[in-house]
Amino acid sequence: MIPFRSQPAAPRLAEGYRLLENTPPSPEALNRLLTLMGDPPRSTERWSLVLEHSLWHFSVLDPAEQLVGFVRITSDLALNANLWDLAADPADPEQRGVLLALVHAALSRLRRELGGCSISLSAPPAALEALERHGFVVDPGGIRAMGLQLVRD
Repeated sequence: MIPFRSQPAAPRLAEGYRLLENTPPSPEALNRLLTLMGDPPRSTERWSLVLEHSLWHFSVLDPAEQLVGFVRITSDLALNANLWDLAADPADPEQRGVLLALVHAALSRLRRELGGCSISLSAPPAALEALERHGFVVDPGGIRAMGLQLVRD
């Protein structure tokens, strides 16, 4: 059985938390969340550009309407899909559930709309449980991925 095709049941977010689809968070909220994860902040223009070039994105808001989770998806609409900026606030008591909800939402939509795509992603260690639950394998067969971050001068 192919794990991507048989996902676990949709996780339930804790009371007061909301999963939003394609409702862009503010660049300030995104930068706050990603800097908590150790990523550098991005300019408003850069956020506008990456959201414009994403197929869709998911956000999670806590009961106080603060952004506590985010992921965005890009694809060539044929063979490849990428999950970017997968993040959940490490200080939020529901971080585990937020990550489960984001991964499930992203993979469910990919399964419905782009079922044959291979998926690549970069994820924080806190997301490993959610990813493994959906069939991802860390370094399958000893194969390790490499990445290069390009920096503008």
